[in-house]
Amino acid sequence: QVQVAESGGGSVQAGGSLRLACAASGFTYNSRCMGWFRQAPGKEREGVAAISGGGSTTYQESVKGRFTISGDNATNTLYLQMDSLKPEDTAMYYCAAANYFEVYCSRPLYHHTYAYWGRGTQVTVSS
Repeated sequence: QVQVAESGGGSVQAGGSLRLACAASGFTYNSRCMGWFRQAPGKEREGVAAISGGGSTTYQESVKGRFTISGDNATNTLYLQMDSLKPEDTAMYYCAAANYFEVYCSRPLYHHTYAYWGRGTQVTVSS
């Protein structure tokens, strides 16, 4: 059974860092398109970063240079390193996995690309 589960959220001051983790089970994370999304209260869910089965990465413009998506083959875990955090980064963050046939992300920051979602982890950045 394909499952993903996020951890690592928390509260941090502006300029700080957090690293989110997404534990993958029932599949190998680097065999398909994987992504991180976020949703702030009253706003739509938006794609933050994605990584293809081939290792290509895509970032939302607002996080380029600050966030890094990566993975650990040994633990089958996807990460999102978030540096220089801003109050506008405050949101619930979700990990998502595409279906097995979506190896190379056709639309990496589009939520319909993904079939499996975690429950989310809250990130709060104070000014």
